[in-house]
Amino acid sequence: MIDDDNSTPSLRSRQKQAKMAGSSGGGSDRDTNGSSPRPATTTTSSSSATATKRTSPYLPTPTETLALAAYPALLAFGTVFSAVSPETRDAPYDAGAQSHAAGAAPSYFARKDNVVNVVFVKRGWAWVSAALVAFVLTHRAFRAYTRRGNGNGNGNGGEGGWQGAKVARAAIRGAIVTGWWALVTQWCFGPPLIDRGFRFTGGRCEVAVEAVAEGVADSAEVLTAAACRAAGGRWRGGHDISGHVFLLVLGSFFLLQEVGWVLRRAGVGLGTPGGGVQGEERCVVMADGAVKGAGVEAEELVGEEDEEERRQLGFGGRFALSVVALCYWMLLMTAIYFHTWFEKLTGLLVAFMAIYPVYILPRWLPPLRALIGLPGI
Repeated sequence: MIDDDNSTPSLRSRQKQAKMAGSSGGGSDRDTNGSSPRPATTTTSSSSATATKRTSPYLPTPTETLALAAYPALLAFGTVFSAVSPETRDAPYDAGAQSHAAGAAPSYFARKDNVVNVVFVKRGWAWVSAALVAFVLTHRAFRAYTRRGNGNGNGNGGEGGWQGAKVARAAIRGAIVTGWWALVTQWCFGPPLIDRGFRFTGGRCEVAVEAVAEGVADSAEVLTAAACRAAGGRWRGGHDISGHVFLLVLGSFFLLQEVGWVLRRAGVGLGTPGGGVQGEERCVVMADGAVKGAGVEAEELVGEEDEEERRQLGFGGRFALSVVALCYWMLLMTAIYFHTWFEKLTGLLVAFMAIYPVYILPRWLPPLRALIGLPGI
């Protein structure tokens, strides 16, 4: 009995130790020398999960959302500032000209003849187009990377020819956005959409209406704002969509997309080659329905020296970002000194109408993406 009593705890202890050792061995990953489990797998998985956080292919990324939110924020700030500033509030406002009276403008930028308005905004789309062309022609991302060496894969990288598909798709996106700008502000099978909207809501050109009634002008002269101004008339009544807000919002976001994603993929300002910051990257829907990062469709070979060059803004990048900065500044000036809040709101919404089809829709429509591509890919 004594032997049995003494042996039983010993047997139980050995069974317990064997069970613990078995569970520990089954749940760990040991190497061939029987060393302790490797914890790297868990750490790597956790790090990868953080680094590959996905964004919806149907919505703007968080960074894009912030960029888009900046526009209504600027307009709201300008509207509130104009209401609370004594100088702006007390200055006489000409509703027909959508601006303060020239002789009593509360600021230099409240005058329509200020140099930035005359030289930059009035020719805004020419500046936007020139900035895109300069960026495409000068930035390294639109050049192919070639490897020079001894034939066995070793050697230095060198600059190749143009990446024709990338350049062509950037040109197509630019043509689509430019087409929308032209339809809204220049020509839409006759008067542009802004002028059509003005007349549809009851607006008219006062002097031209009188001239038509007297038989000294034809009816076409009352259809466009340009013809009205040429006849010495003024738009009266109706809703006048803010062309300034439309131009400045569309042009600046267009350049931010075309330039920003190229630089982001190169890791500019993010410390991560490939443009990842906590895994934020555009996601796309593939032809088989799978959702993947947009980078899977990038085909170019990038060497270390080439990658460093892509991180540089260059002349084209600086030019484009300067145009964007001027757009933001003049958007703020427009928000403070020109147009009513509703005219500014409709200008913003009309600009936003072009953004989703060109920059978000291709992410979940593979056929459209194959045609116009994505910036930076």
